[in-house]
Amino acid sequence: MTEQQQKTSDTVIPQHIAIIMDGNGRWAQQRGKTRVVGHKNGVESVRAVVSTARKQGVKALTLFAFSSENWQRPEQEVSVLMDLFMFVLTREVKKLHKNNIRFQVIGDVSRFSDKLIKKINDAEKLTENNDGMVLSIAANYGGRWDIANAAKQLALKVSENKISVDDINEKTLDQQTSLAGLPELDLLIRTGGDFRISNFLLWQAAYAEFYFTETLWPDFKEDEFIKAIECFDERERRFGQTGEQVKK
Repeated sequence: MTEQQQKTSDTVIPQHIAIIMDGNGRWAQQRGKTRVVGHKNGVESVRAVVSTARKQGVKALTLFAFSSENWQRPEQEVSVLMDLFMFVLTREVKKLHKNNIRFQVIGDVSRFSDKLIKKINDAEKLTENNDGMVLSIAANYGGRWDIANAAKQLALKVSENKISVDDINEKTLDQQTSLAGLPELDLLIRTGGDFRISNFLLWQAAYAEFYFTETLWPDFKEDEFIKAIECFDERERRFGQTGEQVKK
């Protein structure tokens, strides 16, 4: 068992879980409703997953809310997503704080409105000292952007003579990524039936276990989340070693 894992009730609990929350639009379309309705119902799944993760002892939960490619979606849908993000921040942050959860947004927030940026900053400030769990929301985020941005930060340090080129390695680059300081990513879940990671946490997912489910995000509640954790518990994580070495 690695340092990133702990055993609770004989089940190995992944200490860092990331989720690509896919299927809101299809969920709504199946019911003859607009995609916006799907996004709003998806908020209930976010609440369920955050609550369950906290109860299970997960230390970090990272949710993919809005990718850098999502700006290409219809303008009305993007506008509703921004309004929904603002609404959720307003409604939920105090609950997160009450439950000792630290909140942060990862991604390039500069493209958001000043009002939304202030909401994000206020939420991060309110919860910054909480240590029960870290909830990271990836918004205007892309895995390639994350790696490029980390490289840019290292280049800046070299130009300022704070480090030398020889100081650049996997560890120092990792320290500049969006999730620096959190436990290694153990489990990456994607709902909605697609089998790809869509430019999400490319660096962090190097040794993560993947779990794909046909369940659409608005239907992904506590039972489905527990199912994913139980599947993780059954995996043999070798980290480059042989199965025989791991079992010793």
